[in-house]
Amino acid sequence: MKILSHLGRFDWLLMGAVLLLIAIGLMSLYSLSGVSPFPFFERQAVWVPIGIGLLFASSFIDFRIFRTQSVAVLFFYAASVLLLGAVLVAGIYVRGIRAWLSLGGVAIQPVELAKLALVILFAKFFSKRHIEIYRVRHLIVSGLYMALPAALVMIQPDLGSAAVLFSIWVAVVLFSGMKVRHFFLLIFAMCLAALLAWQFALAPYQKGRIISFLDPYRDPQGAGYQMIQSMIAVGSGQLWGKGLGYGSQSHLHFLPEPQTDFIFAAYAEEWGFVGTIILLGLFGVVLWRIIRIGILASDNFSRLYTLGFAALIFTQAFIHIGMNMAVLPVTGLPLPFVSYGGSSLVTLMIGIGIVQNIRINARREVE
Repeated sequence: MKILSHLGRFDWLLMGAVLLLIAIGLMSLYSLSGVSPFPFFERQAVWVPIGIGLLFASSFIDFRIFRTQSVAVLFFYAASVLLLGAVLVAGIYVRGIRAWLSLGGVAIQPVELAKLALVILFAKFFSKRHIEIYRVRHLIVSGLYMALPAALVMIQPDLGSAAVLFSIWVAVVLFSGMKVRHFFLLIFAMCLAALLAWQFALAPYQKGRIISFLDPYRDPQGAGYQMIQSMIAVGSGQLWGKGLGYGSQSHLHFLPEPQTDFIFAAYAEEWGFVGTIILLGLFGVVLWRIIRIGILASDNFSRLYTLGFAALIFTQAFIHIGMNMAVLPVTGLPLPFVSYGGSSLVTLMIGIGIVQNIRINARREVE
């Protein structure tokens, strides 16, 4: 009875939207199952129940342990940073990026864990200092917390994930009550970081992607190839799409990495404008419910966690869709809940479980 009562307190509208996004991902991977000999659909079908199980398990863990136990938060953060460091030493290369660790034959991507660790760390950090948030030293210290994993990710190199880590920090800082002059200091730091990254961190192919973003037809067979093929795939879907399994760009191998980096383009080609609106609507529901749970929460930690987690999902989806539609440079980010990848899916589901726990405890306090 306790389990049923616990599940009855879930935000099932949020759960329904998440599960529909996962179903869209599985459907797209099934459509692409004949494109590559690698069993993307079969493996993702294994990760989905694992992720759902971890969502329910994490929803039973009282989130207030993160609010009151600094050791637990710092341990989670330190473990994610150590794993990122281990990637640089013993990681495996995939598509020119050393971002994965092989554990027992399973490849995991530690940066996904680092994203969730940063959300929890910043929620703890700023909720504890909300009275004196105006002090610039808190901005600097929190920036250093972000800079360490971001630097390790840039070395891999993974520009997209580094941008997500940065956006989590910016979102939590802005919503925590930062002064206007500190905001402009933050903008200056962003510009400085971009210049330093261009000079010292970005690989030549990443610079080529950014330059080709401005004019993809300048090098249509090289740096601009992915963007051009993605634009063709999205545009060819028209209103209703070509139908499941009839996406010529992905099935004829014109569209690169349709199961991960360009799954939005593959989906848009098969389901058209109508299917794209449905997909965007589901993301809108997910973000709306997460933010609403945070607004109704009774403590600052819960509010900042939900805002940071919503920023994680929004930024990653925005960058992924933007690069698929040729309005942002190609960075290689998966689409949350949709793209192939066990590390991303499992981490996001754990994050949703914590959101559900915040809702459950908030309702108990009201009752």
